[in-house]
Amino acid sequence: MKIVVLDGYTLNPGDISWDAMGQLGELVVYDRTPAEKIIERIDNAEIVLTNKVNLTKDILEKTPSVKYIGVMATGYNVVDTEYAKEIGIVVTNVPAYSTDSVAQLVFAFILEFCHHVGEHSRVVHEGKWTKSHDFSFWDYPLIEIKNKTLGIIGFGAIGQKVAQIACAFGMEVLCYSRTQKPDYENENIKFAPFDDVLAKSDFISLHCPLTEETKGLINKKAISKMKEGAFLINTSRGPVINEQNVAEALNTGRLAGLGTDVVSVEPIQVDNPLLSAKNCIITPHFAWAPKEARNRLMNTLISNIIAFIEKNPVNVVNR
Repeated sequence: MKIVVLDGYTLNPGDISWDAMGQLGELVVYDRTPAEKIIERIDNAEIVLTNKVNLTKDILEKTPSVKYIGVMATGYNVVDTEYAKEIGIVVTNVPAYSTDSVAQLVFAFILEFCHHVGEHSRVVHEGKWTKSHDFSFWDYPLIEIKNKTLGIIGFGAIGQKVAQIACAFGMEVLCYSRTQKPDYENENIKFAPFDDVLAKSDFISLHCPLTEETKGLINKKAISKMKEGAFLINTSRGPVINEQNVAEALNTGRLAGLGTDVVSVEPIQVDNPLLSAKNCIITPHFAWAPKEARNRLMNTLISNIIAFIEKNPVNVVNR
């Protein structure tokens, strides 16, 4: 059985091993695959793994050997799952492997906004503390997050982990989710309507999937309902926010800051308005990528393939 990995570099830039997967069949790994080479590289493979390479109906029509597509991520919008189902291709994903890593980055953003550690370290190295008349100084307002309200939009595994960490910091948590989960409510975690979460939160963290309903969810209208000077965190998908509207809100001070690991077009384009916006921290879509998370991802990919070979597929997204 031939296994082709179309874009394996981000999962494994060389610090983990493909060996265990190679024991399952004839394995061919490509670091990256441009659109014009997808069909050629799939060739006669029965198993295809993809992260961001799009497998459209047109591609699948021309690669009849494919019986299984393993998405090397949780989101699977890169595959035409409906057509794959129609022609009998099993499509799987890898859920929950990066929950802890993404939640960790959410608080890296929040804590950076509270203490501006990077900027204060920079000015110390430049000599500002050495020249100071006092034993202490700060260039930004410092924020204590205890008793602040964190709004969470989307309450899946990552949203739940973020809520748990927030409670450890003594924050109040307001959650908005399409599915109410009363078992998670307690003294510090409450569910609320979307507009209430916007209006009452000091920090808002986005954890909803990208759908037609959530595209542009955070726009001018939503921002107008937020608490003045709130901070926005996005580790979900770039198009969940209207980047132009958010940039304008940052530049006017309506929003105090944005921490985002995702943007609408990746890699980020030079004309993205967030690049020149005030108080905007942008990281290169790496929340998922600590080695521990990538090892979990690799192990689950292997388990998914084994289950498929044994005719008992798991993590199927197109049943």
